[in-house]
Amino acid sequence: MASAHVQQSSGKVRITFRQMMGLLWPYVKGRVAEQVKSVAVIIVYMIFFQTVILGIAVAQAAIVATGLALVVVGLTFFMEGLFLGLMPLGETIGIKLPQKSKLGVIAAFAFILGMGVTFAEPAIGILKAAGYSVKAWNAPLLFLLLNRNSTFLVWAVGTGVGLAVAAGMLRFMFNWSLKPFIYAGVAFLSGMTLWALFEPNVRYLTGVAWDCGAITTGPVTVPLVLSLGIGICRIVGSAGAGTAGFGVVTLASIFPIVTVFMLGLPFLGRVPQPTSPEEFFSAENRGRAQYVFTGYEDMVGYALRNADERAQLALFDGSREGMLSYLTKVSADAQLEKKVFGPDAGALKTWAIEKGTHEQRLAVFGSEEAVKEAASSPQSAAGRRFDTADLVRRNGLAAVQAIVPLVLFLLLVLLAVIREKLQRADEVFLGVVFALIGMGFFNVGIELGLAKLGNQTGAKLPSSFRAIDLTEERKSVSAFDTALVQNAVAEDGSVRPFFYVKTDRGYSPLPFNRRDYDGSTGQYVYTPTKGPLFGKEGGVWGVLVVLLFGFFMGYGATLAEPALNALGLKVEELSVGTFKKVLLMQAVAVGVGTGIACGVAKIVWDLPLAWILIPPYIVAIVFTKLNTEEFVNIAWDSAGVTTGPITVPLVLAMGLGVGGQLGVVEGFGILALASVWPILSVLLVGLTVTAKRKADLAESAQTGKEGVANA
Repeated sequence: MASAHVQQSSGKVRITFRQMMGLLWPYVKGRVAEQVKSVAVIIVYMIFFQTVILGIAVAQAAIVATGLALVVVGLTFFMEGLFLGLMPLGETIGIKLPQKSKLGVIAAFAFILGMGVTFAEPAIGILKAAGYSVKAWNAPLLFLLLNRNSTFLVWAVGTGVGLAVAAGMLRFMFNWSLKPFIYAGVAFLSGMTLWALFEPNVRYLTGVAWDCGAITTGPVTVPLVLSLGIGICRIVGSAGAGTAGFGVVTLASIFPIVTVFMLGLPFLGRVPQPTSPEEFFSAENRGRAQYVFTGYEDMVGYALRNADERAQLALFDGSREGMLSYLTKVSADAQLEKKVFGPDAGALKTWAIEKGTHEQRLAVFGSEEAVKEAASSPQSAAGRRFDTADLVRRNGLAAVQAIVPLVLFLLLVLLAVIREKLQRADEVFLGVVFALIGMGFFNVGIELGLAKLGNQTGAKLPSSFRAIDLTEERKSVSAFDTALVQNAVAEDGSVRPFFYVKTDRGYSPLPFNRRDYDGSTGQYVYTPTKGPLFGKEGGVWGVLVVLLFGFFMGYGATLAEPALNALGLKVEELSVGTFKKVLLMQAVAVGVGTGIACGVAKIVWDLPLAWILIPPYIVAIVFTKLNTEEFVNIAWDSAGVTTGPITVPLVLAMGLGVGGQLGVVEGFGILALASVWPILSVLLVGLTVTAKRKADLAESAQTGKEGVANA
């Protein structure tokens, strides 16, 4: 009795660790399963297509698999942290702030909140990682904003979202229609996009600007912004309206596009026009060319790593002796080497062996013997070692910088502005910790898994209609003896040289191409090719396979998005069961699939984005004019629903991979097209539902008249 009394008075129940895990496991299992479900469809589809349809193995499969597992773990932690920590703060402030603050304070809070949630979006980091895909001479302005000024780009996106949230809150408070915002925004952006056709630097910025509208509406922005909007709607008396809380996501998709365009304009006069590599590095262009880099050394390093020898010589005013003398100086100065080739140890020597000319190698190593020794040494790739500590440090720091300022701002507003106590502080604190852990894992997972897989699959897609090099399967033979080369006769009578190489599986024949043999190092490098797999080179059947891949990728990924289910329920509620959730989900999924297929077509045929983006927006404006306010809000918000934290990195990386393989200037624009087509599909649903309502009302009225007449 005494012990029972003590246990009752303490209010605590002691359980063992095993019992605790037994209680937690079903909950954790459910949360993990939810994230696996949202990830599995699109991941399995991409791996299946690459390995089975294209017949190309996934390179670095163990690293990619680890990255994908970290994505699931990261999303599980992050979403749990969002629900435990960030959303309760947002909901409390959304309800209390309109009661205790004036209009100016609410607008300022909404603006800062919009900026904060942008930095906390998991997919925003993919913008900074996209810079490698653009060549500086092809699109100088875009290269500048994705590399040296990538922080400015993120701030521009954040400013756009901040303005959108502030405008959205004012719209709720004054009961403004969403339609004028849409008309003005689309008209301005269409004008900018058309003008960009005649301004090359802005033309290549167009895809990134429009894609930023999709990147911003992720798992952080949407719940927090909607909670604030619904809180304000409750205060102003419109919480019961069908449009309560809707429309802000639309503005958060439009405003960032505007601010990214505006960001690019001041730099137009400072960067050179797109041109050839030789002209870009020439003396006439050099001042403006250097502006897109962090300094002269950074520009030299970029030219050596990415440009051909003619462009490199242009950077040294045509003086081969000057270039070689500079390389000798770099090899003798460790600090200068870091400025030119980056902090990785051995990066200079690795570059010299893999990409340098014979003269450049001699300038770096000093003698023929040193060159041959370095070429035959497995340490020649030392500059590419995988640095786990750096990976964890970078992504952990990025998570802290994204989450902590946002949480501190929300707490400051809660405690100092509206003077409310923090309810369930322990849960909120735990949620913040979970969000930090989750974002850290997720960022690492994107770098190791999603980005690698998307880029790989994108780079391999063109094999369906053209021959591509499989660089991951490249083989290098040291101390090669050309006397071992033999000849074979092809069916057409041509002579094909080849040689045998000994592997673990026996002896395999490899083709011999004189251009792949480096006599100075005695190395022969063989790169296998693949394709065209379907029809002839550049044939319609191979391109059709790629377009179908894009369609079904978008279709399947959209149906797996949890937010789409919620949208379907809302539409079913608004239509009083007239339009079922399943049909709407299918319409949105078909819209996204169509958009991604159009985006892939844009990259494959290198079409200007304006040609395939403005026409559907014109149709969307017409449908918006004809639709009711409730469906306009939901339709335009559906663009944000379809771009989740998995879809955005994968689709963006896939587009860059396709673009890189085909040699186009940039591979952006797929996300923009994947956003406009579901808007069209939902607006079409709205017109159908409205027409059916009118028909039902007319039928009911006619039945009523006939009943009265018969009576």
